[in-house]
Amino acid sequence: MTDTDDAYDEPLFYRVIQYAVNADRDVVDMVSGNPDWEPPAALREGLKTYADGEPRDFQYQASEGLRVLREEIAARRNVDASRLVVTNGAGEANYLAMAEAMERDAGAEFLLTDPVYPYYPGKATMLGGEATRVPVHDDGHVDVAGMRAAASTDTAAIVLNTPNNPTGAVYDVDAVADIADVAAEADALLIVDEVYDHFDFSGRFESALTLDRDHVVVTSSFSKSMAITGFRVGYAVFPEDFVEAARTRHMLVNVTGSRPAQAAVAHALDETPPSYYESVRDTLRERIDAFTTALDAAGADYTTPDGAFYVLARFEDFPGTMDNVERLIDEAGVAGMPGEAFGDAYDDWIRFSLCTDRAAEAADRLADYFEGG
Repeated sequence: MTDTDDAYDEPLFYRVIQYAVNADRDVVDMVSGNPDWEPPAALREGLKTYADGEPRDFQYQASEGLRVLREEIAARRNVDASRLVVTNGAGEANYLAMAEAMERDAGAEFLLTDPVYPYYPGKATMLGGEATRVPVHDDGHVDVAGMRAAASTDTAAIVLNTPNNPTGAVYDVDAVADIADVAAEADALLIVDEVYDHFDFSGRFESALTLDRDHVVVTSSFSKSMAITGFRVGYAVFPEDFVEAARTRHMLVNVTGSRPAQAAVAHALDETPPSYYESVRDTLRERIDAFTTALDAAGADYTTPDGAFYVLARFEDFPGTMDNVERLIDEAGVAGMPGEAFGDAYDDWIRFSLCTDRAAEAADRLADYFEGG
């Protein structure tokens, strides 16, 4: 269990992407989580229909989000629409939830997993809190006993992400329930980011909303599931006691969100068949298989994700530092994220995003590089 340091104040994603862009060679980008596949056809249809609307439809909407979208999400998540705030992506949803945890004046510590998506500890620091990382099990799953040992009266919230970035683990709902108990015993919130819920290859994912706890906040967005990271349409489901304060903070910061983007998402939710999402999962399964097969040829250790679309790989005598990531860009033509960006538990590893149809080519380049090296 470790505390974060200033290295998390500015995540390394931008630095790696810029280094790859400026490289003097062709580079396969496996850094970002920007989907390269088509959004639902109904999403484009919704935008076109909206563009032909009346001028009044181009004006402010309710701060908490377009009513038709909130009601559609609420019906799908089996919650009351009054508990929903539509946000500028899951990023703002997580920020609102973490800010609520701090405002309760019940501690200033955030318990996070290690490894962890760097923006969580960054938000904790920005909000004036402290981030404590609790290592996951060797298989990437959350360590309930470790979280229980770390929790105290200083704990404001426990933050989980399932399916997980970067490990690909899908947390068992019983484990999430146990951690909800830990949070309750510490008078803390449990914040569960489920942004990758449509990318469950295991069939085991179950939302934390099914727990029906009064101190659990669930966040998500359509950025990944509809391949629209630029639209910035996310949401948070708050307990009734916290939703009003979250709405106020959202309104003061943003006034409201993008009405055209929310209208298009609402249309796509209503018109997109399940086959769209299954097709995307099939594509990702193929990429994962091709990528990990080539990693076998490179003699690498790697994770096979049960969810999300990232693979962690470890190469002999080649730890996941920023310097080594830059070497791979320069010498192999493949860009990944250094494991050290996510914490200490996987700092020997490098994370690769499967959001590219060049994943197999990238793996072949890695195999050639390490076999030749």
